[in-house]
Amino acid sequence: MLRTNQLFLNYLEDLYEKQERKEDITKRSFSKGERILTQNEKPSKIMLIKDGITKCFFIEENDKEYIVEFLGKGEIIGEIELIRNISCLCSIEAVTDVTVYAMAIPYFKSLIKTDLLLNNHLLEVFAERIVNTSRRASYQQLYAAEHTLAQLLELQAQQNIQISKEDMAAYLGITVRSLNRTLKNLEK
Repeated sequence: MLRTNQLFLNYLEDLYEKQERKEDITKRSFSKGERILTQNEKPSKIMLIKDGITKCFFIEENDKEYIVEFLGKGEIIGEIELIRNISCLCSIEAVTDVTVYAMAIPYFKSLIKTDLLLNNHLLEVFAERIVNTSRRASYQQLYAAEHTLAQLLELQAQQNIQISKEDMAAYLGITVRSLNRTLKNLEK
């Protein structure tokens, strides 16, 4: 539901403090609602979320938004696109105010070639994404939308954030109308 990765964040904070060239890793801030990466555009930096919450989403051919996941502290973005040399697969937008560590692409490429710890973190991230995708697909097949919606409402309460009905519906893969019916069923 909300992915975080404290170990990766610790690793990057350590790199940031020890870097020789200050332009290799910089901090950037994004306001709530601001686009961090845009689907079908080339990323200019590899970023790791320091603070805040983002949503990772696709805009389908029918212009419908589908939220893949909510990302928090320690989640890396833009790395798959760099590794595969492709445009962004999805868009990333700030749900709250967000601060990221932005890594220069040449620096990230050199780390991939020389830093075993970075490669281990990336393998963990990729494995976790596969597991999360599989779990979510099975939940969507086995449980009604009420179950996932209840988890989403709990996340909203725990993080003290407001998720719009449009975003909730996009995460659940349903219409806002269906979401309203589901919310009424949960109230009963």
